[in-house]
Amino acid sequence: MTTITDDQLYQYADRVKGKVVLITGAANGIGKQAALSFASHGAKVVIGDLDLPGAEKVVAEINQAGGQSACLRCDVTKWDDQVDLFEFAETTYGSVDVVVPNAGVTEIGKFHVVPLANGRPSQPPSTKTLEINLIAVTYTAYLGIFYLKKNKADGDLKALILLGSMASWQAIPGGPMYSASKHGVLGFMRSLYHPCLDDGIRIGIVHPFFADTAIVPIYVKLALAGIPLTPTARIAGAVFYAATDPDMESSGCPWLLPDDGYVFRLPREQLKEGVYRMIDERANAAIGGVQNVRMVTAVVRDVWRLVGRKIFFAALGALATQRGYKLYLQNNA
Repeated sequence: MTTITDDQLYQYADRVKGKVVLITGAANGIGKQAALSFASHGAKVVIGDLDLPGAEKVVAEINQAGGQSACLRCDVTKWDDQVDLFEFAETTYGSVDVVVPNAGVTEIGKFHVVPLANGRPSQPPSTKTLEINLIAVTYTAYLGIFYLKKNKADGDLKALILLGSMASWQAIPGGPMYSASKHGVLGFMRSLYHPCLDDGIRIGIVHPFFADTAIVPIYVKLALAGIPLTPTARIAGAVFYAATDPDMESSGCPWLLPDDGYVFRLPREQLKEGVYRMIDERANAAIGGVQNVRMVTAVVRDVWRLVGRKIFFAALGALATQRGYKLYLQNNA
């Protein structure tokens, strides 16, 4: 792993000057800190949040400090709200350059408590956590990639940075929906890496430990008493660095903040250790087999088109005769 010190987090800050950064859920917590960080280095920040008064306070703070920011009420679980947010950003500032799907919630509902009616389960578990932390993130990323690609020139800063969690790696007891959503976001980022690379878009995912934000319930904070929480300023710095690092070799990497110490970048290759290496090798072999079949099919199709049916079958006959002759020599040697 590579250690990223606090002094390094903003070393590429010049890259965001004049760029448009869209962040969901930035009325408070990590999103707010990220919005302030980007704005303080010259970015134009667009905030989408269900908490419109909170978002307006952040916008006012940025603008009063001489920055540029605007916000729109956005329920990230609603597709039309998200489309409106991206259109608002493009209309207001002319482009979208960095997208941070930050909006998220803790576990909603009690998965192991089953409501009964006449002795039978009466309703399914709440999936609200999945809807906000995973489905809504796919909406933001889907739209983000579309708007990031619009009018993109070579060398432009374009980045999509997701928010994971330590729960992307270690399941939280009592939080199955939250754990599933954060595991899902990690897999989602890994799947998007190659398409984003082809389009020149940076992608990454930041995994903080528990931070002192409103998303962490008070009983969890009490349980963690005495254990250092991850500073929100450093988490925001990790988002900033993941978005601005000009080296595309670091795109697609997880950025870890497992405690109150420095940020760590995990190389993509280390996502393929242990049992994952075996799975990766088998998947690559299967993909290679499919690609070989496709190549042979393409060759046959092109030869048929170029030389015609008679010559094609004549060539097959010659190959069969040659193969048969070789087998005859082997059997009678």
